Amino acid sequence: MTGMGSSERKGLFYFTALCFALITLSLAIYPKAGLAAAQDGLAIFAEVVLPSLLPFFILSEILLGLGVVHFIGVFLEPLMRPIFNVPGIGAFALSMGLAAGYPMDAVITAKFRRLKLCTQIEGERLLAFTNTADPLFMFGAVAVGMFGYPELGVFIAITHYLAAFTVGIVFRFYRRKEDPPVAAEERTKGNLLERALAEMRKAYQEDARPLGQLLADAVKDSVSTLLMIGGFIVLFAVLYQVLEEVGVLRYILPVLEGGLKILGLNPELGSALVKGFFEIDIGTMAAAKTAGALADRLIVSAAVIAWSGLSVLGQVMSVIHGTDLRIRPFIIARVLQAFVAGFYTYLLIGMVKLPEALPAARTFTGGILNRWMLSGKQFLIITGLLIVAGLFMRFLSGYRLVCRADRPGPQGGEGDGKSVAPKVRK
Repeated sequence: MTGMGSSERKGLFYFTALCFALITLSLAIYPKAGLAAAQDGLAIFAEVVLPSLLPFFILSEILLGLGVVHFIGVFLEPLMRPIFNVPGIGAFALSMGLAAGYPMDAVITAKFRRLKLCTQIEGERLLAFTNTADPLFMFGAVAVGMFGYPELGVFIAITHYLAAFTVGIVFRFYRRKEDPPVAAEERTKGNLLERALAEMRKAYQEDARPLGQLLADAVKDSVSTLLMIGGFIVLFAVLYQVLEEVGVLRYILPVLEGGLKILGLNPELGSALVKGFFEIDIGTMAAAKTAGALADRLIVSAAVIAWSGLSVLGQVMSVIHGTDLRIRPFIIARVLQAFVAGFYTYLLIGMVKLPEALPAARTFTGGILNRWMLSGKQFLIITGLLIVAGLFMRFLSGYRLVCRADRPGPQGGEGDGKSVAPKVRK
């Protein structure tokens, strides 16, 4: 790892080896618990993750190869650059991440970096704020299935997305001094549609793969990535269960309970935080089922969903492997988003009327077709709104007042100090 000395790397290596050796030994001692956890992880992967994400993975690869992403990027450059300091194509990762959930954004961002469509720093900025839960999880699984109250879905989604965008705005300043000059170029000249079509043709010509090969590569790469994601889901499901059987987690609980007390939250939610640290589903479920005030449970659930768990962290690490994107900024962003999401939930709780009692939680049985329809609709709506916002930003930039202070002065400076009447740039 960058910034680590030789002795530190050795120490980390030995510690990691020892941890996994102990986990393997524990799994041999508690085979039943490990097998049950593995089966649960495989069920989640086979029934939800694989059928839900596979079409979007394949389509994103095809859209990249055909240059459609570059086409969209031209329209969205005036929006994404001023707000998040990333290229316009970053809106595609944002839209797909919002629509399909973890780790769709990481897959697309890693692809951008491999194709040199963004710099290393821009890729790390994108990873920081495009990592979001999908709407069906928040509206269906959490609001309906775990809390048993569908109206909470809007509340949970608003705080989650607001936290993600806040992190994006904060990370626009991340390593800003290292941005190359071309990253800050203003692309407002010429016919927008012509430039977008030209970028699309150029990208397709540079890719140079015939449609048949493009389709085959898209399917092969998508299936390979999803199988790797499935492996991480199973691994962390087993890891959590083994640590619970061994009793390691009970030593962490008192610390978390004390922290929750300081924050004025129900200390019994410490168990949900521990579970959510490893896996988002079991952590959110534990928070929903904990006895106590609904406001406290919502705050902890928001933090767990924003953190997303070690399972998602492992998936992102595997997806960006082979690129120069670093995982440390991503981890910092996840911690920041967890705190911000909890804080926004706390603020908004006072503005809405929450029910005094909730019905018993129900199992959410939304079919795969419903998930596809909702995710696809979400992607189209989000992309459409972003394009409209980008066009509006470009319109504003075309009519802003610009002072003619860029003319060199007598001493070769930026201006001669005299006041100059502004001109309208159209």
